Amino acid sequence: MRFFRVVYYTLAFLFLSAVIASAQDAIYVDTISVEGNKKTRPSIILRELYFKLGDTILIADLEWILEESEQLVLNTGLFNKATISFKNWEGTTNKVHILVEVEEAWYIYPVPVFELADRNFNVWWVEQGRSFQRINFGVEFTHINFTGQRDKLKLTAKYGYTRSYSLKYDLPYINKAQTLGINFDISYSRNREINYLTLGNKQAFYRNEDRFIRKRFWAVTGLSFRPELRATHLFKASFIQNTTDEVVARDLNPDYFTGGRSLQRFFKLSYSFAYDYRDIRPYPEKGYYIEAEVEKDGLGLFNDRNAMTLKARYDVYMPISNRWTCSLKTRGKYSFIRKKQPYNDNRAIGFGQHVIHGFEFYIIDGLDMAYTQSSIRFKFFENKINFGKLMPIKAFRNMPFKTYLTFNNDVGFVNAPFTIENNHNILDNTLLWGGGIGLDIVLFYDKVISIEYSYNHLWESGLFLHLNLNI
Repeated sequence: MRFFRVVYYTLAFLFLSAVIASAQDAIYVDTISVEGNKKTRPSIILRELYFKLGDTILIADLEWILEESEQLVLNTGLFNKATISFKNWEGTTNKVHILVEVEEAWYIYPVPVFELADRNFNVWWVEQGRSFQRINFGVEFTHINFTGQRDKLKLTAKYGYTRSYSLKYDLPYINKAQTLGINFDISYSRNREINYLTLGNKQAFYRNEDRFIRKRFWAVTGLSFRPELRATHLFKASFIQNTTDEVVARDLNPDYFTGGRSLQRFFKLSYSFAYDYRDIRPYPEKGYYIEAEVEKDGLGLFNDRNAMTLKARYDVYMPISNRWTCSLKTRGKYSFIRKKQPYNDNRAIGFGQHVIHGFEFYIIDGLDMAYTQSSIRFKFFENKINFGKLMPIKAFRNMPFKTYLTFNNDVGFVNAPFTIENNHNILDNTLLWGGGIGLDIVLFYDKVISIEYSYNHLWESGLFLHLNLNI
């Protein structure tokens, strides 16, 4: 009996020693304070932290947990600055009071609209001769933190090349656990001009000054699910109605909606998953981003559309040294239904963010696509401009900015099984290459201006401008 008693007390002593040692190597989050948030609710900020009240954190993990939490708070897009530090640390108990300090950004953008109707600035400046007929103007009211819950409201009225009216609202959290969110988007637009065909991988247009020849209405509602800090699921249901002029549907391109129809109506369902592990989302220097989306266009109610598409994206960013970083972005699209699609819905490269360096003037349509964009970036300057009292809006008085020299190299391919030889779309079903050098200017936290000189495999070159204001 005495032997077992000695063994028991020895094991108990060792266990108690291990517990005491582990307790000394960890902290206990006793209090969390948030300062600097005049509009944003504290719960929105606390949702982005890797820790919560009452957590025990190993001291060895403390540095990266605080750094990751700062990045997540900053990546909400609500703040110009976010700092997490210790307000108090009791040495005997290791109880810690953590302070989260934020500097709120400017949330309200009631600005006049003056935008280009063309796909990018380069097309408007060179190919469209800087025509003011191809300008949209109006008013856009955007509030990126409408009720202090990180909810985004956007109201738009545009005139000019496109007359459009839209209402968008996104509320990221509707439940106590802050995992479910909702959004909706309603829009109506009409044009006197339409891109009815692709000729030589360029847009061909038809215009009628007497009447609107293209009208579009869509209504979208979505449900988001964010079970953890970096993962998001999104379910969306949409109704879309498009109409065009009989001249387009009958004479210019019977395949615009297919079958010579001038009306297209269909419902759409989609599901997407995204996992975001980037440090600074508007201009990352390390981390990765994964996204996949499945869309089903047409549910059999109107028989105007029948397509099912998988879209995928993978971006990775790797630091080489303090100033050098590299990035690799990959995009893909695959159509499960292998039949000819309406011209209006057969987009691949040349629209939105799907652009290969050196091909800004071209569009490539097709059922499938894949491309990669690789870039090596050198940060050669970083500073901050203080406008002082010259800037009446406090959120804009201090403007941090960074400048990067970039070396770009892109490769891509579009599978277009239904290409028409007479249209001379020589970039269909062809390996694409483009690249060059560029200058990226990052203003504040999320405004990016890119000035690039690029080549393509046709040995064409040019100076191109790209803007991303993240509003």
